[in-house]
Amino acid sequence: MFQNTLVEVELNNLLPASGAAPEKVHQAIRWSMFAGGKRFRPALLLATGEAFGAPVTALIKTACAFEMIHTYSLIHDDLPSMDDDDLRRGRPTCHVRFGEATAILAGDALQTLAFRTIAEDEQLDLATRVALISELARASGTPEGMVAGQALDMEAEARQVNARELEDIHRHKTGALIVAAARSGAIIGKATEAELDAVTTYGWHLGLLFQITDDLLDITASAEDLGKTPGKDAQSRKATYPGLYGIEETREAAANAHRAGCDALDRIDRSTTVLREIVDFILNRTG
Repeated sequence: MFQNTLVEVELNNLLPASGAAPEKVHQAIRWSMFAGGKRFRPALLLATGEAFGAPVTALIKTACAFEMIHTYSLIHDDLPSMDDDDLRRGRPTCHVRFGEATAILAGDALQTLAFRTIAEDEQLDLATRVALISELARASGTPEGMVAGQALDMEAEARQVNARELEDIHRHKTGALIVAAARSGAIIGKATEAELDAVTTYGWHLGLLFQITDDLLDITASAEDLGKTPGKDAQSRKATYPGLYGIEETREAAANAHRAGCDALDRIDRSTTVLREIVDFILNRTG
């Protein structure tokens, strides 16, 4: 559903050529970036921005920046010192293919390129660029974002977490970047404070739904469907919804998150058809 030709073309234009020095780092970047990801976060940003009347030309670079941050996080999460995975998007992970040092550098490069991409986007006024950089930084770092979530996730390994701790991990590790993608589209579209509040609520429930279904798929889907190694969460004793609640109650939690996301969209007096399709898709995804 989410692969977007415009995003692919723009990413290709923004990333250094694989033959540019240092070649190995740039090859690793492109190996990870063009491994067939869904482009969910860019699609969400584009859909939200378009719901508020923003043109694609004003959205596309920020959408690509979010995909750069997401891919950097995957490269680093897969490292032996983190989740130690050897399969991502159906291919050997970056460190398996290019070595750990190059994988770390590729992730670092993607992170900095993401912020440069927004900072230099002349389709946006300076105030909007600053707001977007703030959104992305907050969502990807600490104490509110993805880095904090990864730290909490690792600290929770091999011990039983409670419901509040589990939601906290997921809201930081997965939800924060999804919320920021939705908010960034709305910011570019000049949404009102009330509209931005509704988008934020939608994004939080969408992010929670995304992680709940991800937890379910880890124990119910095949490696071919997932594009990564299934069963890793249980093997690593990760904190997950099925591990805490069981499969049936986890499915009920997914339905509740879906319903809450749709309720948030009811507060927006715009055409939110695509945003509803996104939350429907995540509820029913198979990979």
